[in-house]
Amino acid sequence: MTKIYLYDTTLRDGTQREGISLSLDDKLKIAARLDTFGMDYIEGGWPGSNPKDVEFFRRAPSLGLSHAKLAAFGSTRRKNIRPADDANIQALLSAETPVVTVVGKSWELHVIDVLETTAEENLAMIEESVAYCKSQGKEVIYDAEHFCDGYKANAEYALATVEAAARGGADCVVICDTNGGSLPWEVEEIVTRVVQRLGSTPVGIHTHDDGGCGVANSLAAIRAGAVQVQGTVNGYGERVANANLCTIIPDLQLKMGYDCVSPERLLGLTELSRYIAELANLTHDDHLPYVGASAFAHKGGIHVAAMLKHPASYQHIDPETIGNRQRSVVSELSGRGNLIDKIKQFNLNPESLDVPKVLDQIKQLEAQGFTFEGAEASVELMLRRTHPAYVPPFEMMDYSVMVQRRRGRGPIVEATVKVRVGPKIMHTVAEGNGPVNALDAALRQALSGVFPQISGVRLADYKVRILDGENNTAATTRVLIETRQGMHRWSTVGASPNIIDASWRALSDSMEYALIR
Repeated sequence: MTKIYLYDTTLRDGTQREGISLSLDDKLKIAARLDTFGMDYIEGGWPGSNPKDVEFFRRAPSLGLSHAKLAAFGSTRRKNIRPADDANIQALLSAETPVVTVVGKSWELHVIDVLETTAEENLAMIEESVAYCKSQGKEVIYDAEHFCDGYKANAEYALATVEAAARGGADCVVICDTNGGSLPWEVEEIVTRVVQRLGSTPVGIHTHDDGGCGVANSLAAIRAGAVQVQGTVNGYGERVANANLCTIIPDLQLKMGYDCVSPERLLGLTELSRYIAELANLTHDDHLPYVGASAFAHKGGIHVAAMLKHPASYQHIDPETIGNRQRSVVSELSGRGNLIDKIKQFNLNPESLDVPKVLDQIKQLEAQGFTFEGAEASVELMLRRTHPAYVPPFEMMDYSVMVQRRRGRGPIVEATVKVRVGPKIMHTVAEGNGPVNALDAALRQALSGVFPQISGVRLADYKVRILDGENNTAATTRVLIETRQGMHRWSTVGASPNIIDASWRALSDSMEYALIR
């Protein structure tokens, strides 16, 4: 198997995405996790651009990276100045990383209109910058910025820029589709030409996803002879996205037969994707290829029925190879197989449950506005309740919510809850900053004396959707509640023209599920 070297730029290019701002500690944690996963190179940032990146490189040695090489990123020297006198080059070297990545211009439009210099001076800037960094004992990766666009405009000049980097001693020359507008067959042709032109100098690829081809362009470049691929976890990056390494890695390794990471490390791909989304304070995209929660989720009844007979019937890989899992989705489109699969996941005995009854109930409730795709805890409760021996931990008898506005205090919300717990009836009152918060507080107060573990249960998310807006304020409302206890999370659903009643259904289910876990 041919080795393809993984170059991760999440800590630099990834942070250029709108909405991402990593703290210094976040960057250090991510670098450590990328190393554990098996990335070959980790680009830590641009040390000449901001104090945070300077401090990152100062503290990075304490990480004790065991596999990855840390790279600092910076540009070629400025026009008409020696590399030894260039502040950016000196900042790059001062990061004291084993690898430096030098970016230079490949497109005459940028050379003339942006750098405001000559084509000849740009070639000298590239060669001299690379050679100087090599003379300082660094492994040098040269990023040929805008190469694909430059090649289309003037192929010979673009090729001359990467030849200049090779003459300077670059350890790898990386072809960049910086504007992300190239197509796979264009990239394959361009990289083929570069590989032929550079001979023994290794070639890499760095693509963006503006045309929706970032991953495809990276794969095309590897087919053409590139041996290094750059990208980011989850595709985080400027504008639309960078090429997504979480898709590229399994494509290369499982589909194309290349060696990226060990099979043992590949098992951590899904966890890596979700970990970095969490640190970036972004909701993990359920629909990402390979690593998304929905990547191996099956909804159609005939699909699930076939999957129960043979998993390969509706899956392109075994999800466990990349740390994900197969699951079925329960909805009005479900067949008996969907529930049988759920029963297996819940470790229940199908012989003791009334599956047809629950399936019919789901179809009726979804017609009323419920949705069970994202509310697996509600589905599990519905199944458990059909067991003859099931006894719910509590029974809701009555509730009421009162909203007032009092002079000097503003809005006041008070909820009253009456529940039966075994032979006891609990009647409690609590205030909250809203109706659902007050109900939650009153229910907890009623249950806490018998079930002290309820104190560790937290409401993590609350979503409301209006289903039939044309009915205005009489519209049916769907409420999804996500609850957590430690690292475990579950979701429940309620629906009603009355938002309080919909919320109560989802809230009481979430508490019942917490107590039967």
